[in-house]
Amino acid sequence: MTEINEKLTVSVVIPNYNGEGLLRKNLGYLIKAYKRKENCIEEIILVDDASQDSSVEFAKRNFPEIKLIKHKINRGFACTSNTGVRSAKSKLICLLNNDVIVQDNFLEAALHHFRNNQIFGVSLHEKGYGWAKAKFESGFINHKGMKASDDVENTFWISGGSGVFRKSYWLKLGGFDDKLFKFYWEDIDLSYRALKRGYKLVWEPKAKVIHEHESTTSKTFSKTKLTRMQEINQLVFIWKNLTSANLFRKHLVGLFSRISRHPGYLIIFLGALTKTRKIIRARKREKKETSVSDEAIFVKFSGN
Repeated sequence: MTEINEKLTVSVVIPNYNGEGLLRKNLGYLIKAYKRKENCIEEIILVDDASQDSSVEFAKRNFPEIKLIKHKINRGFACTSNTGVRSAKSKLICLLNNDVIVQDNFLEAALHHFRNNQIFGVSLHEKGYGWAKAKFESGFINHKGMKASDDVENTFWISGGSGVFRKSYWLKLGGFDDKLFKFYWEDIDLSYRALKRGYKLVWEPKAKVIHEHESTTSKTFSKTKLTRMQEINQLVFIWKNLTSANLFRKHLVGLFSRISRHPGYLIIFLGALTKTRKIIRARKREKKETSVSDEAIFVKFSGN
């Protein structure tokens, strides 16, 4: 481990789509945190993904200190996040969903972790949630949240809605894969790719926020469509990232077993299959660049 002694500042990036109501509710809390020097926030960037409401006008009128970036067409959460990160000044990026309420000191405890140059990201403590474990079982990669504790923990993934990331590593990894994931699993994909390159991810219990999950997506898409997208992206994630020949064979056995037992899952399989060319290209990069095996990761993060 090499310790970094330079002062690190933070760019807060907020992706937004039709979130005027959430911005009205939550931005005030963030501005209070912005004014607290211990959080080391250099700038706040709101990236609007072609909203049809008055989000941009509201932010301009009420929060002139916020930098605004606008997409002309809707491109999805992953792409919107990448736009904000590329535009950021600071060496650290805090990604916040517009449905997140922050405490005044929410970044203070997270920042010291980045003195360790192995750290790619720090997961904030969303009220009611802890860090994440993962298992490879029945041919699939499944993750689950653990109960919150008072201790810093290694985590399998960092939420794109409430996490702090080292910008240089983000760019080196290529950020969220917005060619394969519009939203759902894009943050797990990035986290897993970081782990397979030897970076570390931690969960910080003192970095507290409240996250009202799916406040935007639930208004835009039906529950059926959201569930289908989650399942398709789970398959895409596995096909892209599971480079162990042994585990991938087990995945194929589990996949066809699932289809035979649940014929409706064929729709999910076909949905993922439409992305085959992009998956193959991404998979080649993963095979070439990773240094930690899939097996080693599941040994580390499989737990009760």
